[in-house]
Amino acid sequence: NPQEVNAPPSAPQPPDRHRQPRGRSRWVGSLLALVLVALVGGAAWYLIQRANGESDGPPGARGGGRPMVTVGDAVVRKAELPVVIDALGTVVPATTVTLRPQVSGMLTQVLFTEGQMVRKGQLLAQIDPRPFEQALMQAQGTRQRDEAQLENARLTLARYRTLLAQDSIARQDVDTQAALVKQLEGTVMTDRAQESTARLNLDHTRITAPVSGRIGLRTVDAGNYVTSGDAAGLATITQVAPIDVQFSIPQDRVSDILAAQADAAALPVTALDRTRKAELDKGRFSTLDNQVDTATGTVKAKAKARFDNAAGTLFPNQFVNVQLLLRNVPAVVVPVTAVRTGANGDYVYVINEDRTVSLRKVQRGQATVGLVAIAEGLQEGERVVTEGGDRLQDGMAVQVPGAPGAQPARAGASAPPQSRL
Repeated sequence: NPQEVNAPPSAPQPPDRHRQPRGRSRWVGSLLALVLVALVGGAAWYLIQRANGESDGPPGARGGGRPMVTVGDAVVRKAELPVVIDALGTVVPATTVTLRPQVSGMLTQVLFTEGQMVRKGQLLAQIDPRPFEQALMQAQGTRQRDEAQLENARLTLARYRTLLAQDSIARQDVDTQAALVKQLEGTVMTDRAQESTARLNLDHTRITAPVSGRIGLRTVDAGNYVTSGDAAGLATITQVAPIDVQFSIPQDRVSDILAAQADAAALPVTALDRTRKAELDKGRFSTLDNQVDTATGTVKAKAKARFDNAAGTLFPNQFVNVQLLLRNVPAVVVPVTAVRTGANGDYVYVINEDRTVSLRKVQRGQATVGLVAIAEGLQEGERVVTEGGDRLQDGMAVQVPGAPGAQPARAGASAPPQSRL
């Protein structure tokens, strides 16, 4: 068609400026999203690996694919393990005396201070002695009068016997005079007893300490009239040096105590405070009570654990913890924290040469606060786990702080405590 051939060409269409940038932006956004997800996943993987590496030790220090656990250890050794009996005791004074007046009268002096330490024979109070001095003088006068009569009767009896030998007097007169002498001798003996009683009453006006100890609060002041029948008395003295501790023990341990007493002259006893941390005094066990308390199944060792109490740390009626040492026995010992109890009995984790642990059953024996004897299952020189055993299983690898090749702790991190012997 000539018209179509000669027709001027049509103007070129302008390019689509919006279609190509929109597709590129979508591709760039998808790429950025994938990169972001990869970065987040890599960061999470790195943090997890770093945390595992810090908690489980270096990557090369693993056993059987299990993480390495940091534990405390101790060496099994032989030691003299004390066999003790623990009990709760009460401090009781060795002697308690109530000062009571032996005679009645006016209390003129009180010569002690409440709470004072007094010694035996010390004058503590004074009762008015004048009435008793007069009574003593009267008894002495009566005795002297009767002694003079007795002496005269004896002289008369001697003359009568001379006359009887000369057959100058009747025998009846001699017998009568002899009876009179016997009567006067009895009278003089009574007068001497009355004189001694009067002297004793005079001595009782001086109230002295019968024992050494600490005197308590006074119940009466000077100027009051006191009587010999007063139950309250003037004060109470308790002997605190030496002092005793009363405690009870199980009846099953009676045979052990008797056997220990046969082997040792005196069993040592230690008195501890309420918290069992401070030692108050050391004493000695004396004897057991003579019967078992059927209600509690215990034997009362009443007032037979004696302490010198030189420092005055034990006070009457104080509650203390008592440790009675029976004997020392040689044994293989480990810390108490090393022995654990499971469904099959007691066991420990033994650290092997390759730093893996093996679960081993043991039989425990006597125990103290910090140590326990192992009757069967361990040998001297072996190493056992004392801390961190709750996270262990048989065959796991462990790390001991301070051992050669152990990973040093990070700043701010603390290793688990160790219990070494």
